[in-house]
Amino acid sequence: MKALTYQGAKDVRVENVPDPVLLAQDDVLLRVTATAICGSDLHIYRGKIPGMKDGDILGHEFMGIVEEVGPAVTALRPGDRVVVPFVIACGSCFYCDKTLFAACENTNPGRGAILNKKNATAGAGLFGYSHLYGGYPGGQAEYVRVPHGNVGPLKVPQVLSDEQVLFLSDILPTGYQAAVNAQIGAGSSVAIFGAGPVGLMSALAARFLGAEQVFMVDHNEYRLQFAQATYGVVPINFDKDEDPAETILSATGGHGVDATIDAVGFEAKGSALETALTAVRLEGSSGKALRQCIAATRRGGVLSVPGVYAGFIHGFLFGDAFEKGLTFRMGQTHAQKYMPQLLEHIANGRMRPEVIISHRMKLADAARGYEIFEKKEEECRKVVLTP
Repeated sequence: MKALTYQGAKDVRVENVPDPVLLAQDDVLLRVTATAICGSDLHIYRGKIPGMKDGDILGHEFMGIVEEVGPAVTALRPGDRVVVPFVIACGSCFYCDKTLFAACENTNPGRGAILNKKNATAGAGLFGYSHLYGGYPGGQAEYVRVPHGNVGPLKVPQVLSDEQVLFLSDILPTGYQAAVNAQIGAGSSVAIFGAGPVGLMSALAARFLGAEQVFMVDHNEYRLQFAQATYGVVPINFDKDEDPAETILSATGGHGVDATIDAVGFEAKGSALETALTAVRLEGSSGKALRQCIAATRRGGVLSVPGVYAGFIHGFLFGDAFEKGLTFRMGQTHAQKYMPQLLEHIANGRMRPEVIISHRMKLADAARGYEIFEKKEEECRKVVLTP
């Protein structure tokens, strides 16, 4: 089959690779009909994620048609049309029983070995996201093996298009969980740092949950303009505003917003010192986005972090967070928990995540899609690929 493979930093190629086969009793073999490039895929593309090997198949946002099922699969049958969560969960461990699917104990054997730690803080396995998360082949391919077929894949009605439901695989539940973690309700105020796909889905979810005032901070003017037109955000361009948090404080009577959402993550552009420390691996992440979030959040407020972080941060203002009595909520998304209810909201027209799509391309052109997305060319917001 054809699949997009990793060959090193900023080197991805569509190649012929062996077809996947069923390996376990509850495996599903899926023919991919649509897949997308995620903002977190760019961390891999830039060579920032450990545990990648040449030839690894990328992609964790995908959907398709069930071609074959293992003998233990009872929830699906060949011909079913499904969208697949990026998190691979067993459905029966200590954490899955608590609906904390991203903390599954049984689907990620890789992280402890990669980090040489017996007690590594391993979460669930992820599709197409390095051997740090289990080394599972991803879905930017013609076919993909889906483990634990009774737990993850969600059947979708034929009346809904692929584009309407594709983002149930990751960015919609991720943005929704970020907004839920931020305790957003009717009349809330929130500031979202990052206007990429997860930031945009966070804005969608915040409005859906009743947020009255939504600030959005980014340095890509076209993304901010889209968010303003689509979700009614107050745009703040940090290329033009050196201190977005101060602007937010001024706009909220000096108090700050009820909650902030950091949809940027560890690749936020930090100070010259942070950049140097990160380059020599003495710093795991830039703390700039988190510092801005802490400053912009009111006392007793919430800081929600869907953005990917790695390692440690020296410039983390824990004292400020303590004095303000902030609550932090963060982590990978428990996608399986939210997918059914979000599908209902899409079906009844209350959510339209597909509006963020800016580029539609064939899988054969995936390398160019990554380049456009990474360089933010052609006002790129989201790339969808079809095999």
